[in-house]
Amino acid sequence: MDVRRAAERYPGGDPASGIESRHAFSFGPHYDPDNLRFGAMIACNEERLAPGAGFDEHPHSHTEIITWVVEGELTHRDSTGHETRVGPGDVQRLSSAGGVRHVERNDADTPLTFLQTWLAPLTPGGDPAYEIVHGIADSTPYAVPEAGAMLHVRRLGAGERTAVPDGAYLYVHVVRGRVRLDGEELDAGDAARISDAKDVEAVGVSAVELLMWEMAG
Repeated sequence: MDVRRAAERYPGGDPASGIESRHAFSFGPHYDPDNLRFGAMIACNEERLAPGAGFDEHPHSHTEIITWVVEGELTHRDSTGHETRVGPGDVQRLSSAGGVRHVERNDADTPLTFLQTWLAPLTPGGDPAYEIVHGIADSTPYAVPEAGAMLHVRRLGAGERTAVPDGAYLYVHVVRGRVRLDGEELDAGDAARISDAKDVEAVGVSAVELLMWEMAG
């Protein structure tokens, strides 16, 4: 198990424009050949947008983009005609496939924090696709078959336990709270990369929300 602390993320974004980013993987000018991907995951970015701030229209291709809002509300618009607002507890997936353009903004008057995960597809190309699941229930898995991945959302109270899925690659991100994972304590923003996970258990030290990515080898 490889634990990466929140403070170790690469800083990015444009603070002067109200955008603060923290990258868990090699990203943009922060090139690290030893931190390019883990399983299907090629990016896991924490984005903080001030009211009125956002990312203007920009392209993506050959990437499965999954967004989880921590606080606030995200406005999404894309070149396939979708315009949605994403709030806490919603799972948004944009399959950029052969190419798509989108805009991401904080049109509300309160700060926005969201986590965005990029997964490499098993087969590049194809037509873009979009999906949003509002208020996904705890312990309900969300499949991204295009990347051979499954997202598990877990919300635990202090002292509560849950099994971590077995798998070739497991990525566990702490959205909020504190958790004990295989003897290590992780706080909000921390993450663990577990290879060949088997019989691993997570225990809430406080009330905690976890995103656990199960990825095939």
